[in-house]
Amino acid sequence: MASLIQDRLTTDQDLLQMQEGTLMRKVRSKSWKKPRYFRLQNDGMTVWHARQARGSEKPTFSISDVETVRKGHDSELLRSLADEFPLEQGFTIVFHGRRPNLDLIANSVKEAQNWMRGLQLLVDLVTSMDQKERLDQWLSDLFQRGDKNQDGRMTFEEVRRLLRLMNVEMDQEYAFGLFQEADMSNSGTLEGEEFVYFYQALTKRTEVHEMFEQFSDDGQKLTLLEFVDFLREEQKERERASDLALELIDRYEPSESGKLRHVLSLDGFLSYLCSKDGDIFNPACLPIYQDMTQPLTHYFISSSHNTYLVGDQLCGQSSVEGYIRALKRGCRCVEVDVWDGPNGEPIVYHGHTLTSRILFKDVVATVKQYAFQASEYPLILSLENHCTWEQQLTMVRHLTEILDDQLLSSTLDGLLPTQLPSPEQLKGKILVKGKKLGTLEDDLEDEEEVTEPQLERQQGSELPLGSPSEPVTLELSHLNKDKKKKSRSVLCPALSALVVYLKSVSFRSFTHSKENYHFYEISSFSETKAKSLVKEAGNEFVQHNAWQLSRVYPSGLRTDSSNYNPQELWNVGCQMVAMNMQTAGLEMDICDGLFRQNSGCGYVLKPDFLRDIQSSFNPEKPLSPFKAQTLLVQVISGQQLPKVNNTKERSIVDPLVRVEIYGIRPDTTCQETNYVENNGFNPYWGQTLCFRVLVPELAMLRFVVQDYDWKSRNDFIGQYTLPWTCMKQGETVLGSLANTLALAASLMLLSCPFPGYRHIHLLSKDGISIHPASIFVYICIREMEELQPGESEF
Repeated sequence: MASLIQDRLTTDQDLLQMQEGTLMRKVRSKSWKKPRYFRLQNDGMTVWHARQARGSEKPTFSISDVETVRKGHDSELLRSLADEFPLEQGFTIVFHGRRPNLDLIANSVKEAQNWMRGLQLLVDLVTSMDQKERLDQWLSDLFQRGDKNQDGRMTFEEVRRLLRLMNVEMDQEYAFGLFQEADMSNSGTLEGEEFVYFYQALTKRTEVHEMFEQFSDDGQKLTLLEFVDFLREEQKERERASDLALELIDRYEPSESGKLRHVLSLDGFLSYLCSKDGDIFNPACLPIYQDMTQPLTHYFISSSHNTYLVGDQLCGQSSVEGYIRALKRGCRCVEVDVWDGPNGEPIVYHGHTLTSRILFKDVVATVKQYAFQASEYPLILSLENHCTWEQQLTMVRHLTEILDDQLLSSTLDGLLPTQLPSPEQLKGKILVKGKKLGTLEDDLEDEEEVTEPQLERQQGSELPLGSPSEPVTLELSHLNKDKKKKSRSVLCPALSALVVYLKSVSFRSFTHSKENYHFYEISSFSETKAKSLVKEAGNEFVQHNAWQLSRVYPSGLRTDSSNYNPQELWNVGCQMVAMNMQTAGLEMDICDGLFRQNSGCGYVLKPDFLRDIQSSFNPEKPLSPFKAQTLLVQVISGQQLPKVNNTKERSIVDPLVRVEIYGIRPDTTCQETNYVENNGFNPYWGQTLCFRVLVPELAMLRFVVQDYDWKSRNDFIGQYTLPWTCMKQGETVLGSLANTLALAASLMLLSCPFPGYRHIHLLSKDGISIHPASIFVYICIREMEELQPGESEF
């Protein structure tokens, strides 16, 4: 049962040093620096810490929780301590999700390098694991947890304790029978391979075994033809079934002889069902699959509110880490609130609050570094400028010098456009959204009038602008004339010139916007105002968003950085629905779910009825030609669900599955299964849920697993959210409502599994994989026939 990691633990010098342990300083702030003894455990997957060597150790983190390791020079906090410690002795452990970074300072450069190299090696090994290797590592971790005295073998008492840790409530006599069957050495204990055998007996998937035998003539294997029939008839792969069957056998059949004979064993069949090829998310929607050549107004754009905050809106910490996290998750619109700072340097914070301050130039440098790591499509800087004239000039200098040619400071071809450019045309560019003096037309007219001598005089001015691009230098000709103007609350022309396609304008009414504004202007709405407009003038809002960009931001009452449901605003085509990305929960699950498609690039093409300036669509009153669809979900079983409370060893979950749909108001609904008592390891539900949806193009589907609690609110176990249009379903068929209800009834009555089998791999509250936790479902979508005049729906 040795894993890749265990092989390295005995040979790699860095890992050997980490297993001995190292005394380092843990740093939380400039004033909080405490010595702690850190040690890599023998499993190679967890790091524990103590207050001193040989002290009482506590778990600190798992390697699977680590995203990357940064050098001290790249740490915002450690840089602030450069006068006290050499930066080469510091490093930062960055975790997946929203967990705060861990900043450490070693006593020598050599020790710091040992830990940085060792940790990165382990992270790379975990990241590169395939499905089988991940399962092997998980089993190895399980064995380490169960082997309480760490002697490399497990007694039956240790196995019983492990079963409780694994969320299994099992009859003692039955468990002992499995134990004895696995104890092939008759030693009264289980060693490596014996434990694997015990686990396999424990995790036998009866529902999958029955399905396998249903399609296998001899019950031992699926021949190529049998597997093709399964893919064609049950998974609805249709014409590509033959080629796909060969690919899948080669990919998932564990035995070489099986691959040569083109047959699939039960283990291979189960591996396929649990793989990305058996996932509910359609793999065709994972890469860039949408048209990226349409105007920006035609896309939903992943957007962040007060990006610099990593906590609440009143006293929270401001940090460049907020920008790093948002940009690494594909966010394409980040917000920067800029105010006058000391020593002539603009600062970023939530004005008139107790939030901490960071330098504007540090934000710009961070944006430069991370802007296009997750997505090559354009990034929007939403500037909220509160600076005096002088510090606005400093802002311009930082933007132009740091961002250089990434900064878009003129129209793409120097000509007046008739619509916004596309994400494809703006690849690799950073756009500034903010207030602007005059119009784009004025800018382009002024450019034509500028002569070469005038440009030379402007470039030789005394203003501290470095070497800005042409549109910036153009505006500087006005500066000397206006030097004596009041410095506060006056927009500097040089900063104004950096706003090209995204001029901020106040919203008065849809009629006023249509008559007075241009396509390159953008209005911002509070969530309260936007929701009110959705109800009062839904169709006008849809038409408005077909030609002009809209940005929506959370209510000022959300001081705890909570979020609103973005779905209501997407329903009318609002492109930039800004979220407090530091706060996990339902709303961010929906946001993450929408932008999971299209390579996670932060741009999702809106449905055609939200891109038409003459659209008749109103989410409050949806009418034809929208074709309703019915979704049938048979929730079959669950696998290896985590414990809700790891501190209570004897506590075992009572899981249920809740299926939620978010879309237009009539489509938003939920249903749930019954709960299964005391079984988080392999619960079986076998229940079918039926949903009717009027506008599937806007629907989001969320699967939530909860631990039933009759005394209070159910506890969250895991979730997965995806767009309706990205579901991999068994089949889409045409049928009447009566036929659909009859089919649903038949599914509820029958106990055997059904076609369109998909696994849903669950995520934590933070959106991180909780492998190997999953639920097994059958999916079928039916298009409803249009009702005849006088015919009732029910």
